[in-house]
Amino acid sequence: MDSLSIGWIGTGVMGCAMCGHLMDAGHRLFVHNRTRAKAEDLLAHGAQWCDTPGAVARQSEVVFSIVGYPKDVETVILAPDGVLAGAAPGTVMVDMTTSSPQLAAKIFEQANAKGVAALDAPVSGGDMGAREATLAIMVGGDPAVFNRILPLFQSLGRHIAHMGAPGTGQHTKMCNQILIAGTMIGVVESLLYARRAGMSMEAVIDVIGRGAASSWAINHLGPKIARADFAPGFFIKHFVKDMGIALEEAGRLNLSLPGLALVHQFYIAAKGQGAENLGTQALFQILDGLNHRE
Repeated sequence: MDSLSIGWIGTGVMGCAMCGHLMDAGHRLFVHNRTRAKAEDLLAHGAQWCDTPGAVARQSEVVFSIVGYPKDVETVILAPDGVLAGAAPGTVMVDMTTSSPQLAAKIFEQANAKGVAALDAPVSGGDMGAREATLAIMVGGDPAVFNRILPLFQSLGRHIAHMGAPGTGQHTKMCNQILIAGTMIGVVESLLYARRAGMSMEAVIDVIGRGAASSWAINHLGPKIARADFAPGFFIKHFVKDMGIALEEAGRLNLSLPGLALVHQFYIAAKGQGAENLGTQALFQILDGLNHRE
C-alpha cells in the first residue's frame, strides 16, 4: 500500500503501539492526545503533533481514534473542532474505541452527509495484541470502505472481519466483552482455589490452560496473577464501561442477561475499592480480600 497521511487520536496503553505499527509500515502520522506527554515516544520517532482532532483531520486521508468512553468519542469526532469538522470529503474515519453501537450509527450518518466515510472497528487482544500486531478487529460500515482500509488493519491485527452495517463492529465487541467478563470471574476463582489448596498457580495454569478450560484469559492473564502483576493491559474502569454499554444495548433488545448483570456488580465493587486503574486481572485481589482469613 502506498504511503498515506494518517491521523491518530489516542496514544494510551494500546493506541501508542498501534500507531507505531503504521509508522513502521511507512505512513506519515499526525497525532493528538489529551495528554501530549503520552505521545512523546511517537513524536520522537517522526510523528507530527496536532493541537486538536480537527487539525489532525485536516492533515490526513484516514483518521483513527481509540479513546476511553463514548463521550470521548463524541467529543473527538463530532465537536466543533473535531475530526468531522476538519475532514475533507473522501476522508475515512475509523473509530477503534469500544463504544456504543448507537453512537457509531450516528457518526456514520453525519459523516455520510458530508461525504466522509466512517467505520466502527473496535479491537480485542489487549496491550499484548497491540504491541505484537495480533489484535482481532471487528468492523462495521460500508464494505467498499472496509476493503480500502484493510491493508492498514493488517498492520494492526491478525484476525480482521467485516461484520455488516454501521454499529455491527460495536455489537460484535459487546459479544466479546460479555464472554470475557464471565471468563475472568472463572479465572480468578480458579486460581484463588489453587492457591488456597496449596497448589502452584503456574503449574495449574500450565495444565488447565491446555485442556477444555483453555482461554486467552487463563493463558495470558493467569501468569500475571501468579506473579502479582496487576498493571493494566486493559483497565477495570474501561471494562465497567463496556459492560454498561452491553447491558444498555441488551435493554434495547428486550434481552435479559443475568450472568452479565451479576459480573457487572463484581467489577463495580472492584472499582469501588480503588482498583479502577488496575488491569482486569486485579479482580483476583478483590476476591482474595473477600475471602481473607486471619
